Amino acid sequence: MADPFADDGRREGTARGRVTIAWVAVFVAVLAGLVALRAYLDNAHVALALLMVVLGGSAAAGQRLGIALAVAAFFGFNFFFVVPYHTLVVAHPLDWLVLAAFLTTGLVGARLLARAQERAVTASRRTAEVERLAALGAEALSAGGAEEALRGVLEVIRTTLHVARCDILLPRGAPPALVARLRGIDGATPADTQLSDALSLAAWVAEKGAAAAECQDGTKWTSESAGVSVTHRWPPAGRALRALYVPLQVRGRLVGVLSISHLAPFTLDPSQEQFLRALSYYAALGVERVALVAEAERAEAFREADALKAALLSGVSHDLRTPLTTIKALAERLRDRGNAEGGLIEEEADRLNRLVADLLDLSRLNAGALPLRLEVNAAEDLAGAALRQVAALAGEGRVTTHVEGTAGVGGPPLLLGRFDFTQALRALVNLLENALKYSPTGEPVELVLRGAPGRVEFVVMDRGPGVPASERDRIFEPFYRAPGVPPDVGGAGLGLSIARRLAVEQGGEVRFEPREYGGSRFVLSLPVVELEPDAG
Repeated sequence: MADPFADDGRREGTARGRVTIAWVAVFVAVLAGLVALRAYLDNAHVALALLMVVLGGSAAAGQRLGIALAVAAFFGFNFFFVVPYHTLVVAHPLDWLVLAAFLTTGLVGARLLARAQERAVTASRRTAEVERLAALGAEALSAGGAEEALRGVLEVIRTTLHVARCDILLPRGAPPALVARLRGIDGATPADTQLSDALSLAAWVAEKGAAAAECQDGTKWTSESAGVSVTHRWPPAGRALRALYVPLQVRGRLVGVLSISHLAPFTLDPSQEQFLRALSYYAALGVERVALVAEAERAEAFREADALKAALLSGVSHDLRTPLTTIKALAERLRDRGNAEGGLIEEEADRLNRLVADLLDLSRLNAGALPLRLEVNAAEDLAGAALRQVAALAGEGRVTTHVEGTAGVGGPPLLLGRFDFTQALRALVNLLENALKYSPTGEPVELVLRGAPGRVEFVVMDRGPGVPASERDRIFEPFYRAPGVPPDVGGAGLGLSIARRLAVEQGGEVRFEPREYGGSRFVLSLPVVELEPDAG
């Protein structure tokens, strides 16, 4: 593929050469005409005619030709029109003033025209940049998504720099490695294998946050190899490159690397460097936007999955209750007729009923639809009700209770809390059942009631295997089962999760603490109600 920059340069040089030759011919023709009419002209006519040629040549071919024509016209004026003719001798001193004024006017005019042309070129380039940025804005606004908008940015960069390939490399995996995520390709391009070979240079760019390039001669340019500061992050203007790598940063954080490559060598001029600096920031914003959109889509997928799971749990639980009620009624009838298997069926039906109740509670908690009735209750009443519910599982005297605190007249002070009695009872029963399941046979489970600043606490302590430090953050997750727990321990891994969720809904918490000399301590903490001191 031909280099567009080289082709443009050759075409521009050829056109400029032709214009120069044409104006030199015009100068010679005008000078010859003036010499032929010298008898009818004075010096003012000659000076004006030659100045017109100088300004015309300067406007057409640039400052160099203008200065050359001014100098040539100066000597031609002196040689042909200043007495004595056909020599460079000036006989009258005032003619020096005429010649000096002529030369100065020609040189200044050529310079002013050149400056005006430079400003016109700069204005034209800025207009083109504004048009490209407007096109980029239109691409971004009309794009269907973040990724399409980013592809639009890549296409604008590729077409503006006249290169065949423009890729965005993103860090992926652990440890992070750069991979080509988005590509802008046109026509014959460097192969993927070449891109892979250059990934080490791109990795350097990602690490240092500075641009790097692979040069035409096969050497690599970096700010370190060039001995320049990190603020000078671009290859020298006019240096022939095969690939350029630019860091993409947003608020000082690297989000990717922009890779620009072409089969033929290409160069960057200062205006293209400025344009690329601005567009690379747009590309970095595009990469960040794509990442945010992907994160939002992932979060939405998780939310929809959670909603579907909650709906499924709720539906299945409701559907299970009716056949379980029928099974339990039939089991009771069998048991009343003296059939021993009836009692076994009834026991299993009760276990399934508890599982269904847990699933329903979990779905209500997830949906935020659990009704609560917060009112003042005594901690002792809640503990007594909990002990009655676990009496069948615990057996006689296995759960011991006591109240901590400063003894007042007739015993410890009365502990009052503001909580929903039914839901708090459910949470405390779950903690007691969990302790009874994991405690060795014969080991007692302790229930301690105590006051804490702003809290009334129910501490359930057992001598079970405890919880490893690595698992303590996970034991309150739904359906969690600790490694090594035998399958016949019972339950679905919902008790602790439901207990914590019920406590949180009432302004409290459930936390785990390791117990001294082995075992676990689960603390149910609920808001306390302080009694007003007796004025008497």
